[in-house]
Amino acid sequence: MNKVVLLAVLAVFCLALVSGCATTQTWPDYERNAENRMVVIQEKIGDGLKTGAITPDQSQMFLTTLKGIRTDYEALRDKSVYRNEWDSLNVRLDALGDEINRALGRTARIEEPRNGDRIVAFQRRIDDGRISGRLPLTEGREVQSRLDSIRRDYLRMTEGGRYATHEERADISLRLDSLETELNRYR
Repeated sequence: MNKVVLLAVLAVFCLALVSGCATTQTWPDYERNAENRMVVIQEKIGDGLKTGAITPDQSQMFLTTLKGIRTDYEALRDKSVYRNEWDSLNVRLDALGDEINRALGRTARIEEPRNGDRIVAFQRRIDDGRISGRLPLTEGREVQSRLDSIRRDYLRMTEGGRYATHEERADISLRLDSLETELNRYR
């Protein structure tokens, strides 16, 4: 009889232990979740830097913040800590992820072919044409004057971090296309 009661108590205890473990998140799950989120955040930073959506300065700032979070993660990883410490780490990861998403969202609206990059490329072509002699002096001055006018308008449209409207970008792009046609005559 004693053995039956002891066996029943042991069975109930084991069931309670197993069911309790199944309903709570274990520390390795917190670790794995945090690790996965840090990897995703690092990939977003790298992708944003590659596409130009995030500047090198922003990237450095985000990576520094991520490094601080990773340091705290390493401190929590192999210790027995309260759940609120893991929750605090996850809140910081959420905040960093949101900040990166906002940065990606702001810069994703900038021009598709990047009129600013085209202006720089045309300036190089004009300079190369003048140096090589392919671009005659008179035509070189005229093309340079047109490019300077486009550059002034572009800078005025984007000064102070303002985003150019679709119509403004389209106008600059059309003017650059016309200038490109002109420059292609002197290849």
